[in-house]
Amino acid sequence: MRLALLLLASLLAAGETRVDITTSMGVIRCKLYDQACPVTVQNFCELAEGKRAWTDPATGAQVTRPLYDGLTFHRVIPGFMIQGGDPKGDGTGGPGFQFKDEINAVSLGLDKEMALQGDQLHPYCAHMGRQFVMNYIEPKLAGRGIGPNATADERNAAVAAILPTLQSVTLLEFYKDLGYRYDATLPPSRKPMRGVLAMANSGPNTNGSQFFINLGDTPHLSGKHTVFGEVESGMEIATAIAGVPRDERDQPKTPVTIVSIRIVK
Repeated sequence: MRLALLLLASLLAAGETRVDITTSMGVIRCKLYDQACPVTVQNFCELAEGKRAWTDPATGAQVTRPLYDGLTFHRVIPGFMIQGGDPKGDGTGGPGFQFKDEINAVSLGLDKEMALQGDQLHPYCAHMGRQFVMNYIEPKLAGRGIGPNATADERNAAVAAILPTLQSVTLLEFYKDLGYRYDATLPPSRKPMRGVLAMANSGPNTNGSQFFINLGDTPHLSGKHTVFGEVESGMEIATAIAGVPRDERDQPKTPVTIVSIRIVK
């Protein structure tokens, strides 16, 4: 029976790539979600091992050397995350290409969460008020003849009348209207909670090479970042990296380096 269980465990683990993120402060081992995020995992591993061409920002040339070797964690915030994978080292760079998100939003429950809760935005999107106004409020105001010359009282009265009509807008609908694209045929996605490995981006479908490791739970990022792995060991290393002295941009004053990222054979 014990042998059968071991064989079953081995079969279940098959297809789950493991990588060692060797840093100047220690090794972080991660398990990647090959089935849930096949494109993301393949891109990450190929860039890590020098099997996919990328653009060196210093020369503009296409290269195939391991991208992550020698890069730094350019943004670290205790209790939040550590972020790396930028060839420029300042958070503005990438591999010279972008690729799609891999998120099953239905599995995250975004189709059940309402964007509005009374007259307040859902906590997951509380910082996205401007986008909500532009996508939903302004068109309805225009339909009521409320333009830029309307008084504050007229505008406020119109908004109060509009809000009840928007109570059925889900987070899934709101995010899709902002350009996010989801795939309900993918296996269930993980929420960006403590210990996960996720892609950093600048909006929908702008993944490249930057990634972050969560040091705390960030459910408000659900549906906005592809979670493609989790830390199996070395979480104390990630926590220590976040604790180094940093400047006003959250960049370590003394660089913390990614020595290499390699697939565990």
